[in-house]
Amino acid sequence: MSQATPRIAPLDQPYPPEIQQQFDRIMRGAPPLVLFRVMAGHARAWDKFRAGGLLDPGPLSLRQREIVIDRTCALNKCEYEWGVHVAIFAGPANLTEEEVRATVQGDAASSCWSPAEQALIAAVDALHTRATFSEEEFAALSAHYDEAQILEIMLLCGFYRTVSYLANGLRLPLEEKAARFPAQL
Repeated sequence: MSQATPRIAPLDQPYPPEIQQQFDRIMRGAPPLVLFRVMAGHARAWDKFRAGGLLDPGPLSLRQREIVIDRTCALNKCEYEWGVHVAIFAGPANLTEEEVRATVQGDAASSCWSPAEQALIAAVDALHTRATFSEEEFAALSAHYDEAQILEIMLLCGFYRTVSYLANGLRLPLEEKAARFPAQL
């Protein structure tokens, strides 16, 4: 899927001072992602995108949040965002190579997941395929997660589906230091 240039041109340096400050805050000194550079070229879209961000510490652990994000991006075939998240957060989230692979090639029954994580994967899969939960899926999720966490799971799924639409629809080139989808077994 990687192309030389995205369908909408990203901003180039030098960035306007307010955009540079936003990039510095988001990227913590690293160069801004192509996705951010494209979005920042369109003030309304950039403001809405940043307002919807869910990378702040919320009711889920870093590990739980990354499982939701990685699985959502994998289901949407968004190697761009999946790869960025795996490269940056898999280590701090204590995701093993087997677990990272399972976000792409596994399912809720994969043996690498704890029962709570199996419920999490099943919830992501349900939202992706049907945009809702069955009574059984919601009960399984509720056995491990409280209301604030369940809302966060749904928000993350929706936001990262949107991010997947953006990255895939814009044909963003894969970031140089991002992970790549695992080869088929």
